[in-house]
Amino acid sequence: MPSTGERPRPRRVLIIVENLPVPFDRRVWLEATTLRAAGYQVSIISPFGQDATAPYENIDGIHVYRHAVLHEAHGAIGYLLEYGNAIFHELRLSIKIARRHGFDVIHACNPPDLIFLVGLFFKPFRKHFLFDHHDLNPELYAAKFGDNAVGGRIIQQVLLWCERITFAVATITIATNESYRRVAIERGHKNPEKVFVVRSGPDLRKIRLMPPDNKWRNGRAYLVGM
Repeated sequence: MPSTGERPRPRRVLIIVENLPVPFDRRVWLEATTLRAAGYQVSIISPFGQDATAPYENIDGIHVYRHAVLHEAHGAIGYLLEYGNAIFHELRLSIKIARRHGFDVIHACNPPDLIFLVGLFFKPFRKHFLFDHHDLNPELYAAKFGDNAVGGRIIQQVLLWCERITFAVATITIATNESYRRVAIERGHKNPEKVFVVRSGPDLRKIRLMPPDNKWRNGRAYLVGM
């Protein structure tokens, strides 16, 4: 069949992250730039943050859309308001991005485990949903508030339910390490062939190796930096 001379349409990804603004969320930004380098068209939805106050920016060819956030949540009502506000803006901006740039895959980064609502909205439009599992939210809540928090057990059950639904909606799950992969398979009932470990690491092009300075060891055999 003769070539028409038309360029094939690039594969398109929409990344949604709520925890940190982009490009300051390093894991998300490295994923975005890696996808762009592989020929993908990348759009991102993230919250406003310090030095990240523009509603829209094109950074190195990546479309970055940002939205307002409520103050950090305190208690069940606070979480409901914060996450409800974020989901509203994520859905609003994802519709705008679908019209302006288009996307084939939603790459959702938790916390929280509520971005599946955006994925469900676009399911009838044949958009794939990929879950990038950053945090174990039920365990994170227990560690932060303890078992004696008001409504703690109920909230933890809700968090587990949201996690299960997120895994169920996801076509593919990305885990940060092997223990998270195990959670996806055992607690999330994901097919092991659909769960992949993608670790975070530095951009090696920006690392400059220096010779060791033994004065910091202070005569000891080992040095641990934090």
